[in-house]
Amino acid sequence: LTSSAQSLCWILQEPYNYYNYSFYYHQTTNTIMPPPHMQPTTDWFQMQQEIYSLSWKTDLSKFMIAGAPFGGPIAMIRDDKTIQLLGKQQSVKPTIFIYTSAGKLMEQLLWDKGRIVGMGWTDQEQLTVVIEDGTIRLYNIHGEYTQFTLGNVAKDYGVVDCQIWGTGLVALAGNYQLIAVTNFDEPRPRLMADPGLRELPHSWAVIPPRYTLSRHVEVLLATGSTILVVDQEAQDQLLQQGPFTKMAVSPNGKFLALFTTEGKILVVSTDFQKNLSEFGTKSKIPPQQLVWCGTDSVILYWDTQLKPELSQRVVLMVGPFGDWIKYSYDDAIYLIPEVDGARIMSADKCEFLQKVPNQTEEIFKSGSTSPAALLYDALDHFEKKSPKADENIRTIKTDLADAVDACIEAAGYEFVHHYQRTLLKAASFGKCFLEQYNADRFVNMCQTMRVLNAVRYYEIGIPITYAQYIRLTPEVLIDRLINRHHHLLAVRVADYLKMRTDRILIHWACSKIKKSTDDDEDTICNTIVEKLANKPGLSYAEIAKTAYKAGQPKLATKLLNYEPRAADQVPLLISMQEDELALIKAIESGDTDLVYLVIFHLKRKLPLGEFFRVINNKPLACNLLEVYCKEQDKELLRNFYYQDDRRVDSATITILESFDEQVGFGKLLSVKMEKASCRRPISAFASNDLAYTGTGSQRPDQQAQDKDYNFEAKAIDESIKLLQLQGQLEKEILHTFIGLSVSQTIHKCVTVGQLPKATKIKTDFKVPDKRFWWIKLQALVEIRDFENLEKLAKSKKSPIGYEPFVDECIKAMQYREAAKYILKCDPPTRAALFVKIGSFKEAAEQAFMLKDVNALRWVTRGSFPFQVQWVGYSNLFSLGFANRDVRAKCTNHVIRQEIDSFIAQLASK
Repeated sequence: LTSSAQSLCWILQEPYNYYNYSFYYHQTTNTIMPPPHMQPTTDWFQMQQEIYSLSWKTDLSKFMIAGAPFGGPIAMIRDDKTIQLLGKQQSVKPTIFIYTSAGKLMEQLLWDKGRIVGMGWTDQEQLTVVIEDGTIRLYNIHGEYTQFTLGNVAKDYGVVDCQIWGTGLVALAGNYQLIAVTNFDEPRPRLMADPGLRELPHSWAVIPPRYTLSRHVEVLLATGSTILVVDQEAQDQLLQQGPFTKMAVSPNGKFLALFTTEGKILVVSTDFQKNLSEFGTKSKIPPQQLVWCGTDSVILYWDTQLKPELSQRVVLMVGPFGDWIKYSYDDAIYLIPEVDGARIMSADKCEFLQKVPNQTEEIFKSGSTSPAALLYDALDHFEKKSPKADENIRTIKTDLADAVDACIEAAGYEFVHHYQRTLLKAASFGKCFLEQYNADRFVNMCQTMRVLNAVRYYEIGIPITYAQYIRLTPEVLIDRLINRHHHLLAVRVADYLKMRTDRILIHWACSKIKKSTDDDEDTICNTIVEKLANKPGLSYAEIAKTAYKAGQPKLATKLLNYEPRAADQVPLLISMQEDELALIKAIESGDTDLVYLVIFHLKRKLPLGEFFRVINNKPLACNLLEVYCKEQDKELLRNFYYQDDRRVDSATITILESFDEQVGFGKLLSVKMEKASCRRPISAFASNDLAYTGTGSQRPDQQAQDKDYNFEAKAIDESIKLLQLQGQLEKEILHTFIGLSVSQTIHKCVTVGQLPKATKIKTDFKVPDKRFWWIKLQALVEIRDFENLEKLAKSKKSPIGYEPFVDECIKAMQYREAAKYILKCDPPTRAALFVKIGSFKEAAEQAFMLKDVNALRWVTRGSFPFQVQWVGYSNLFSLGFANRDVRAKCTNHVIRQEIDSFIAQLASK
């Protein structure tokens, strides 16, 4: 066993039965001494810690086996390539057995598919089974599965081998093509680059995408004496040491272990830039397994079937500097690589093999004088009441904090309760001599150890190490407990770590429903609600969905009554065909989006009459439907008003539609129909075809006119009359009139020169004189017909005054025309109007006539404020004489002198 000067320490952890299953371990006093399983042999430390004794008594050489990492389950099926003697009670049919690491049977699956090419485990502890015809099945640990296929290439040529990692797989087809699936959640098989193989590779492996620079899976194929790296293309690494009959990628994806036909082990970097190690095994027979033990050593396993000259199975561990150690086994074993070691499964025990952590070596190595070892020894002396304890503490006073940390860390790597307690006790003892020390690390380690001890218990069977726990995270560990239906332990762990337990309780409730199909639904509901009562806000939607899928719709409905979130409650009720209840819950929630969701679902599903019957007694639903239909579906709104006997609303809809009509006859017909509907009961207006066939006039009245709607009927009469007139005007004048109001019609008649017709419309529709004069004034100014405008002004006294004439002319920038009408305006406003058109002389004359000195001064400045004594605020505002409007500077000096003269004359008086 001699090797190079470099020392390497290992732990061989062998079976151990935990007889006390307690989440909180009991403190006991023991004599502190180095672990008896850590025996020095020259430069080596062999440390044996028992994990589990197995009761399956199975010859593992006869089975195809797949072990999940992080202390996960083990799946095995009888290998059809080997001959096996069947027992009396052993099934002839192939069966997949799923065990915990403690050898406890979790599930067995009768296999009725094709030949299995390979098995592996995903990160979610789903068993991946690859079948020869290219079908992939993903089983959970309770036998439920989903499946997909690898496509036509795998179907036509078959699958001869596969490599599986946590999130995907690569399959080697019979035509030597590589098919990759990188995500089991969304499986999308794709062909990789053609490696150009003509025969099966000597060995091959994959590097998962998370460890590659390209973030794509890379396949390493040993062919000839070299290795091909296949990704987007195939690259030859031009190696000469091959052929390589075995290869394995390290857990961190940085290193590759190769076994050559000459019996050598090569360790190179996965980019093939560095050759890290070379070791000769003196055996040209390739091992049955080559796996990594953490990231700094490899393990090789030879079976006696491969090497008949051996009386025992051999396990060889090779370190990074050529150090090695050998173990022998009587029975066949199976190696499961881990991130910090390797599990060894045999017929009667589960072992864990790893390099001794540095902290453990510092404390327990024979003759060690490290601060951690002295602290550990000081505790022993203290309990023996020896003064040497104080001497040890004084010796390591400066390094005491580091010694405490080392003892805490070493406790995490221990499997045996006794050494966990003593190491933590030593750390606690050392803390007493430190004035300032953050105890969070100590408390966290105590919590972690309690969790680890609980899940390592034989009945649970998860022999996870501290390093694996840190890598896996507590959340994932709880998920694995949930998937194994260890709900009570999962809840206790979550509570202890102060994590939410909602998902645990929901999973428990779903599992109970699936297993309790024969129990009374009320009993199940009460049991679930009672257990979840202390968790306000917990969602029942997933539980109810499970009950519905399990064929218990009444139970699902009862559970949904406790769902606090309507957004989860309503869609599930719809899927359960509880439409009316879904509508009630949506209305109670006050969420209009949910109400619309149910309404649209009911509209698609039910006949129209049944749809209206469901929503009629629900005012909010009716109002929302009405709002929607007004914007999107007028036909549905008309039907809704009809069945609800709402005649006026029906008439309003048709009137609104008539304004959208492009053809005058269609609009006229719609308005006529609405007149009939306003004066007729809904029974006389029962068909929507009326709007399109024009048969409304043929329907007899069945009741007297309703006096409540006289105004609406009169308005419709006038609309009909206007439409008829507009239709006649269009025929005579060849201009578009339909769609205009009465005022717009008059305005257009004036602009096209049809003054008599405008006057007739004014008479027919009783347009007031003021409005008619305004319309005619604006139209005449618009077409610049100042002759008729003057006639209009002289025809009679203007009912709107003459200031509008001035304003309209000014807007049209016709100042001369505006001047004609200023003298007809009231005297107090004339001066301001003249200033507005820039006639300062006339403005001054008007102000002089009024004998207003202030007005003359304002004319000089060209500014009339609101506080004009001789014109009110309302008059100025109506004329637009704000400060900003009546501001025009008088630049004519002659006129300014005249104005000054007027001011002087008035001032002298």
